[in-house]
Amino acid sequence: MVAATQDAAQILLDRFAQVTHVSLVSGDCLPLRPLDRLLDFLGARPDTDFIESVTVSDVPWTIGGLQQERFTLRFPFSWRTRRKLFDKYVEIQRRLGVRRRVPKGLVPHLGSQWWCLTRRSLEAILEDPRRAEFEGYFARVWIPDESYFQTLVRRVSTQIESRSLMLSKFDTQGKPFVFYDDHLDLVGQSDCFLLRKVWPRADRLYAQLLDPALGAPEQGPSDPHRIEQTFEEAMQRGREGRPGLFMQSRFPSDTWQSGKTAAPYFAFQGYDEVIEGFAPWLAQRSGARVHGHLFDWTEVQFAERVRCFNGGLSDAVSLRDYNPQAFLTNLIWNSRGEPQCFQIAPYDRQDLNDYMMWDPNAHISIITGAWALKLFRSDLPFRDARREAAWMQKVEDHFLGQLRRRGLPSRVRVTSLAEFVADPVGQLQDVLDQMTPVSQRRLAAPPPLVDLAGFGGFLQALKNAGMKPYLTGDFPLDTAGLGQPTTPAKPYLVT
Repeated sequence: MVAATQDAAQILLDRFAQVTHVSLVSGDCLPLRPLDRLLDFLGARPDTDFIESVTVSDVPWTIGGLQQERFTLRFPFSWRTRRKLFDKYVEIQRRLGVRRRVPKGLVPHLGSQWWCLTRRSLEAILEDPRRAEFEGYFARVWIPDESYFQTLVRRVSTQIESRSLMLSKFDTQGKPFVFYDDHLDLVGQSDCFLLRKVWPRADRLYAQLLDPALGAPEQGPSDPHRIEQTFEEAMQRGREGRPGLFMQSRFPSDTWQSGKTAAPYFAFQGYDEVIEGFAPWLAQRSGARVHGHLFDWTEVQFAERVRCFNGGLSDAVSLRDYNPQAFLTNLIWNSRGEPQCFQIAPYDRQDLNDYMMWDPNAHISIITGAWALKLFRSDLPFRDARREAAWMQKVEDHFLGQLRRRGLPSRVRVTSLAEFVADPVGQLQDVLDQMTPVSQRRLAAPPPLVDLAGFGGFLQALKNAGMKPYLTGDFPLDTAGLGQPTTPAKPYLVT
């Protein structure tokens, strides 16, 4: 590319004596201003070279590539076609301490290859007595079209304006932004004279910019700051994305995302074991969509047991288990504006525990030991129930230990089964306040709780069998009547 540029520039200078400036452009470029304006602009600045030229040591110009090392290492292998050999050879040179000598008098500079140089500067570069030496050196520099003229112009120019007359922007991966028809008004605010790159089907842009009678749209004075701000926002969106939106074009990355999920959601553990009809009751009180156990081992329990939820989310267990995180993020993204709630339990899959507790949108409410009610109401033989109780308590205790870490962004609320049953109204009111901070009618009575008659004896039997259910809290042997509403005290006004 450098050699082709040298040959083309030499032909221009030899055949056209009236040429005062030479501008390097590509086939993807369009004129952003009429030619006469560019001629007037350059005529007013006859000795100025417009070329982006920055020192490697002072400015991190490159994106995801080599900087100083591109001038000191050798690159016999193509980065595009033989990437592994390229990387391996660079690593070997680093280990051996290989360092090429930069020709005396040169200070490496980098910049955009789209420049506009004066005739005097370009002739000085092409006719330099040391041209062969410089060419031999830059022939082994990585991506020399971004450094050859940018470095040599510093030796010959009397006045450099370190900027390009080409409007071109690059994303976080160093790839150029593509301009479309809806950028027409934006590019009209630029103070540049050329535009790169334009989408081949941007018909309005081509019609506007290639018509000499029209040129770029004029909407007052140029405002380059607006363009910089627009593309900076685009780059930030490219780096961080939208919270909870992961697409084929932008797969989740721990370092390239602004959030795990798109909106707050609520996970309840143990509540459906204690409260009869907890899901419909909570849906009625909070207005949220309340699902069952979304991560049950054998089924996906969407609200109202639908087979397909918002966004085409299937209840197929195999699809959910292929990527549980994507299942949850899709569920939240596709239902933005409607709070989502679901049940979790020690007997469900535990794949998402770590993901949820590091998610700022997660609200996790747990009644510890509520799994014992499931076993109490089951038909399992006592020996099997004891074994299941030991396993569930171990799983839940591990989860609780994770939730005790400091600095977790998720909001966690933990209460024991005994504490909940002792004051169900207060416990549920705290949950509702967390879900709907706007003032609402206070909860006067709890929803119906499961029958606890005989539950204390079941817990004692577990203790007698050597399995202490410490996560349930302290229950008396006689649990009949626990959790039932009592006659509220008569309210009075304090003035």
